[in-house]
Amino acid sequence: MMQGKGNTNQHKSYILALDLGTTGNRAFVFDSNARIVGQAYKELTQYYPQPGWLEHDASEIWSATIEVMQSAVEKAEISPSQIAAIGLTVQRETCLLWNKNTGQPLRKAIVWQDRRTAPLCNQLQNQGLGEEIYQKTGLVIDAYFSATKLSWLLDSVGDIDLDNVFAGTIDTWILWNLTGRKVHATDHSNASRTMLMNLESCDWDETLLTLFKIPRQILPQIQPSFNQFGVTDKALMGTEIPITAILGDQQASLFGHGCDAPGLMKCTYGTGSFLVAHTGKKIVRSQSQLLSTVAWTRENQSGSLEISYALEGSMFTSGACIQWLRDGLKLIETAAQTEAMANQLEDNGGVYFVPALSGLGAPHWDMSARGAFLGITAGVTKEHMVRSVLEAIAYQVKEVVELINLSSKTDINKLAVDGGASNNNFLMQFQADLLGISIEQPAMRDTTVQGIAFAAGLSIGLWDDYSQLIGQRSIGKVFKPNNNSNHIQDNYNTWLRAVERGKNWD
Repeated sequence: MMQGKGNTNQHKSYILALDLGTTGNRAFVFDSNARIVGQAYKELTQYYPQPGWLEHDASEIWSATIEVMQSAVEKAEISPSQIAAIGLTVQRETCLLWNKNTGQPLRKAIVWQDRRTAPLCNQLQNQGLGEEIYQKTGLVIDAYFSATKLSWLLDSVGDIDLDNVFAGTIDTWILWNLTGRKVHATDHSNASRTMLMNLESCDWDETLLTLFKIPRQILPQIQPSFNQFGVTDKALMGTEIPITAILGDQQASLFGHGCDAPGLMKCTYGTGSFLVAHTGKKIVRSQSQLLSTVAWTRENQSGSLEISYALEGSMFTSGACIQWLRDGLKLIETAAQTEAMANQLEDNGGVYFVPALSGLGAPHWDMSARGAFLGITAGVTKEHMVRSVLEAIAYQVKEVVELINLSSKTDINKLAVDGGASNNNFLMQFQADLLGISIEQPAMRDTTVQGIAFAAGLSIGLWDDYSQLIGQRSIGKVFKPNNNSNHIQDNYNTWLRAVERGKNWD
């Protein structure tokens, strides 16, 4: 049990925001003025049992969650009893099975980037099921989503009594543990990423459950994103704390940027890049393999479900490329070095990088694509290779922005950004030049965690004016496009040809 210290005022005026990401878990404490007063981070072990496979230890995710919660509250110098509510945002699509009696995972969680179920996805495509699944879920058939992962997990554990099994994404696993194993639930934003939820009914789709052989009873109950999900087990923090908002990480970022109406959009440059546009109360369909998804849900005063939808372009490898330059190729020691290295050069030296370390996401959805450097000559240095990786991150965002413009009535005239790679000023300026629009970099880059804090605080009534919360955020820097960037557009067309070389590798 954790003991608070410092401020003895017991007024519940703080929000604890949990952001459980792909590379690590973070906890932030926000005060009643929506300022951060304490934070903590714990990196997660990445398991690569085979090429294209990626797993997490769900027990490690849970223990790291407790550790960062306790550490953030201690650093804030408050008592846990002063926390009004908890908001939870997570890496989406990552999923697992566990024994609901012992609480033990049946095996490691399969991470969203994992490609082991590509053969099953190809089989479904070959059966002509792509259009039906898209119409039901808003998603394309891809190993990215949870359905085929859960199907694989069920096959892998063999003959087991499913009455003793629970399934879920990371939000469901953590919520179940936070509530002392009492609440087995998820929210609509996370459920919409499983390829099992019907986008119109906002419930599990019986046809898809049958297709993927997933028993309904092992799945969590789907609840509104802004909702009283339960309270924490008193043994964890010495007090019961309401959990009042759950969102997928990209939806939390959208909410944190104030993108709550059609035409508003953000891009997160994290492990992958995720461009998300709010589309209002109606499902907007794309002809360019962009995803239709739930932004968030809430019950209105009459008790009816109010659904906000979004259109998304999911690009699997962005920050992960930079991490690979550091840990795999060892061309850099820190991610921050890449900015200076890129700025040393006039151009990319003719080198182009295909960012397909986990296949290609939007708009290609090619699970067999592989990463590649093209255009290498004897004059190429490691600086050229680093710069080509940064440029590729921007190129793939341009590709999706152009497609969202085609699906929208009005073109995007600015792009709000967040995520670790958005700290790279070379990348942000290059992105502005490439798109020909302003890039808005907020002073507070942790927009995902800010969004889930806002959601949790608004849900419990700590705050009552969303627009005021958004309005008081400060913009750190605006990158305006350089008009003399015609050569960048030519380079983009060359990069598109390079991408074609990296596709259909199997």
